[in-house]
Amino acid sequence: MKNFPWSTLAAGFITVLVGITSSAAIVFQAAETAGATQAEISSWMLALGLGMGVTCIGLSLRYKTPIVTAWSTPGAALLITSLAGVPMSAAIGAFVFSAALSTLCGVTGWFERAMDKIPLSIAAAMLAGILMRFGMDVFVAMKLQFWLVFAMFFAYLLCKRLLPRYAIILVLGVGVAIAARLSLLHFETFHVAFAKPVLTLPTFSWTTVIGIGIPLFVVNMASQNAPGVAVLRASGYNTPISPLITWTGITNLLLAPFGCFSLNLAAITAAICSGKEAHEDPHKRYWAGVFAGIFYLLVGIFGATVGELFAAFPKELILAIAGLALFGTIANALRVAMSNDSQREAALITFLVTASGVSFAGIGAAFWGLLAGALALFVLTSRYGAGARAVSDANVAVAANVVQPMAPSPRSPSSAGPASLRQN
Repeated sequence: MKNFPWSTLAAGFITVLVGITSSAAIVFQAAETAGATQAEISSWMLALGLGMGVTCIGLSLRYKTPIVTAWSTPGAALLITSLAGVPMSAAIGAFVFSAALSTLCGVTGWFERAMDKIPLSIAAAMLAGILMRFGMDVFVAMKLQFWLVFAMFFAYLLCKRLLPRYAIILVLGVGVAIAARLSLLHFETFHVAFAKPVLTLPTFSWTTVIGIGIPLFVVNMASQNAPGVAVLRASGYNTPISPLITWTGITNLLLAPFGCFSLNLAAITAAICSGKEAHEDPHKRYWAGVFAGIFYLLVGIFGATVGELFAAFPKELILAIAGLALFGTIANALRVAMSNDSQREAALITFLVTASGVSFAGIGAAFWGLLAGALALFVLTSRYGAGARAVSDANVAVAANVVQPMAPSPRSPSSAGPASLRQN
């Protein structure tokens, strides 16, 4: 028990706590938009929980890396606006098609080759931009529940000084104890019920494949998998990406008929497992991914009732523990992003665009931040950009050369005369 990795257990639990509480309601709403019954909604949660659990455990153990998978929250939001009036079988067909495209990207290596072109500083800046809001939410939550969040914040500072390895799990314990003391925990409506799988055979039509399947695939790759790779790279893990995309795609493909609409690399929650707070030894942080997978399996087995369990925690506690768990990751991402002088301005642009939260065409800010940073890096460091700067510097030099002779020279008072000016 002395050598048990308690910090990774805490990181795995916080990962699931944050992931479920932040977006489970969106998944329920997407299922209801498709006309799902309560049994089908429970089946969706079972399929998603099993998919995330199996891939987290299997991939983390296989690569000894904290691999965390998740459903796509942007994808679920897309489904809310797209599934109205669509038969359930056609919706399942769109899920199958999207999963097949993801699997193809993994098998061919297209996605990994594209991600390998992204400099580490840009990836780290995107990660910092994604996580910035969570760090700020600690102090936003402090305004709403001052004593609860301030106590957690102060406990975090003390634990980082005295017991850094166990800081987050101790802070979580402090938060739960104070929330109970303030009567902020609500388990009145919680009850245990097991989920049962409901199989829906897919049907395919051009309208659903083009209108739902392809947009879902694009959103999942751009808003989930790309930031997920950035988390791994910024945390110092060079795990091959193609097998991760392949196995998540295959798992998604198998579970889609039961309601697994997407299965991708996690970004925000993955940062909780891959940071120093999960474990001081990077080689042991993969246990955080394993424990997250175990908790996700429990989420799937208990289906829709999990929403009631996590709803018992006050929102401010969840915001605080998520932000505090990400402090170290945010600091490290900013350090990596700004470490390269030649890429610093492009990294800054990536960070600002990502942190702004701007979205377009259903794709989140992380993708657009990546695109803006790549554009800035191309203009500032490529041959084209270097040529443009050289022309600009030459123009400045010419202008300075024209203006400079207008002032009398101490050596030759007459050097600023008309002949000299005409010569220039």
